[in-house]
Amino acid sequence: MRAIQHVSLAAALCMGAAAAHAAAQPLRLCADPANLPFSSNAPEAVARGAPGLYVEIGQAVAEALGRPMETVWSLSYFGKRNIRTTMLAGQCDFAVGLPAVKDFMGPNVIFTRPILKLGYALVVPKGRTTGSLDDLKGKRVAVQFASPPQSLLATRDDITSVTAMDPEEAMRRLAAGEVDAAFIWGASAGYINRTALHDAFDVIPVDAPQMQFQAAIGFSKTQAALRDEVDAVLGPLEPKIGALAAKYALATGPALVLADAGPIRVALADVGGAPSAAGAAPAAAPRAAEAASSPIPAGTTKGDAIAGREVFNGTCAHCHGPDAVVEDRKINLRRLKHKYGDQMAEVFFTTVTHGRPAKGMPSWKDVFKEQDFVNILAYLNTIQNK
Repeated sequence: MRAIQHVSLAAALCMGAAAAHAAAQPLRLCADPANLPFSSNAPEAVARGAPGLYVEIGQAVAEALGRPMETVWSLSYFGKRNIRTTMLAGQCDFAVGLPAVKDFMGPNVIFTRPILKLGYALVVPKGRTTGSLDDLKGKRVAVQFASPPQSLLATRDDITSVTAMDPEEAMRRLAAGEVDAAFIWGASAGYINRTALHDAFDVIPVDAPQMQFQAAIGFSKTQAALRDEVDAVLGPLEPKIGALAAKYALATGPALVLADAGPIRVALADVGGAPSAAGAAPAAAPRAAEAASSPIPAGTTKGDAIAGREVFNGTCAHCHGPDAVVEDRKINLRRLKHKYGDQMAEVFFTTVTHGRPAKGMPSWKDVFKEQDFVNILAYLNTIQNK
C-alpha cells in the first residue's frame, strides 16, 4: 500500500510539475520592430518605458495568464503574408490590433472580443469648434495620399486638400502653419501630437464609412483554447488597456460623425499601422495590402545602374530626393540595406508594384516596365550606406 501511495504521490508531483512547466511557457507576441505608437524594439523606446501600445497590451495579457512574454519581431510591411509566415506558421502565438472582421483572413485567423477602435482623425488647433466638415470651409486640410479622407474631401470644392505623403509630413505642415487642419491616421496623429508637438492640437476621431474599425487580438485557428483563455481575461484588463491607449495618445474622445459622407471608394489600407498589425501609418494598423507571393522578377541582378539612376531622378527624386539624398530618415532609400538586409529586394519590388497608400506611396506597376524597376534597384544597390 505504501508503495502504491509513493507511486501516486510521484505521479501527482510529475503532473504538477508538468502543469507548472506548461504555465511557464512564454506567450509569444508577433510585433513590428519599427511601428510606434504600436510597437518598437528601438533601445530608446525601451529605455523610456514606451515599447508600444501592442507590446504593453501583450505584456498585460501574459501577466494575467501567469506566463512570461516573448516578442517575435517581424516587419508587418507585408501585411497578411507576414501573418502567414509568423503566426500561422507557429513562429509566434498572437498578434494585437488585427481588424476584427470575418473576411480579414477567412477562417485561418480567429479573434478575441474587440479591444480598441482605430481609424482616421481630424487634427485641428486647440479650441477650434469643429462639428462638421462645413467648419472646414475655406480651410487648407492636409490629407494622406490615396486615403479615405483624401477621397472624401475630393468631393468638396470649398475645402482645399493638401496631399501629404505620410502622417508625419501632415503634422509638420500643420505645426508650421502651412495648413489649417489635418485629416490623417489617428494613432499617428495622436502620438506625434503628444511626443513632438506637446499636445498643441486636438485629435478628433472621425466616424464615417471606412474611417474606423474594431481591433482585436488574433490567433491561428489552431489556437482556439488559447484564444478563449485570453478572451476570459480581457474584461478585467479593460481599465489597463484604456490607460495604455491614453499613454500612447490614441484618439479615443467623442467622434465627429459624418452621417452624410456617403460611400468612400478608397479601401482602408495600411491601418498600422499602422501598421503595420494595426500599424501606424503608423504600422501598422494592420497592413492589409496583400503582397505578391514572389515579387522579385528574374534577372534582378542584371540591372543597369546608370539607366536606373536616370529613371530614379526623373520620378522618384520628387519624394526621395535627387540621388536619394533626403533628410527624412523614414524615406531615405540609402538605408534600405541597413533596414531590411537580405529582404531589401523583396521590400523594394513589393513596394513599387503594390504601393503603400496610407504612407503616400502609390503603385508604379502600370507606369514603369519591369526592367525599369530592375534598373532602379541596381542603382540603389550602388548607393547604400555602409
